[in-house]
Amino acid sequence: MGSHSHEVTDAILDTLKRAGSGLKEVGVRFALAGGCGGYARGAAPSLHDVDFALVEEDVPLALKTLENMGFRTERPPEDWLVKAFDEEGVLVDLIFQLADRPVTPEMIGRATMINTAALSLPVLEATDLVISWILPLSEHSCDYSGLLPTVRAMREQVDWDRVAGVVESSPYASTFLVLLERLDVIGKPTPVPVERWP
Repeated sequence: MGSHSHEVTDAILDTLKRAGSGLKEVGVRFALAGGCGGYARGAAPSLHDVDFALVEEDVPLALKTLENMGFRTERPPEDWLVKAFDEEGVLVDLIFQLADRPVTPEMIGRATMINTAALSLPVLEATDLVISWILPLSEHSCDYSGLLPTVRAMREQVDWDRVAGVVESSPYASTFLVLLERLDVIGKPTPVPVERWP
């Protein structure tokens, strides 16, 4: 099982490097998101696919670029992402809405260049990553267990006051912050009023 998970992780990182390099070369405005974004920022790898956040206007260029590299692309029924699969079947999600909000050039501009899988790639700001993970929590999807170790590993990179301001209206996301407090992962945040996110 252990060696198989290493093989899976290696395959995903290879795809990440290949797709990321191609998108970077043609100037797509994107940043690493999801589990790969957490991994790039020091969390333990829990990788199932590659997630890139990108500005919706750049989706056609991103799809064309990946198709030219041999990826099979598809537009699923969901209206917030498109998908690409490499020859090995590894999935790349191209996400242009996070938590029902469009990915903006400003969000991509806040991303940090981080050496990931031996390639320097833009990675979503840690604060934006955490917001993108906890804001969608709901009564139908409220599993804190997977989030805890990832967020704990990144806690010093996150502006928790800003997170608290953005998620204040969500009882599920706000409760996760209370849990982090009670576990001494973070101090008590003071919500910063946020006009809009992202």
